[in-house]
Amino acid sequence: MALNLVKFARDVRAEAAKTTWPSRKETLQTTGLVLAMVIVTALFFLTVDQIIGAVMRALFGVGS
Repeated sequence: MALNLVKFARDVRAEAAKTTWPSRKETLQTTGLVLAMVIVTALFFLTVDQIIGAVMRALFGVGS
């Protein structure tokens, strides 16, 4: 059991050493793209919601 834990710990360290981290530039670019897509998606759903609301008000005369 203890041998398996030691081997596991060594394997974990070996795999962690293979990890490559993105550069600061790559991180900032990816973050910018994510924020842009969040804004685009929010505007899309806001527009769709407004259109559906207007249609419902026109059909049923309910709401303000």
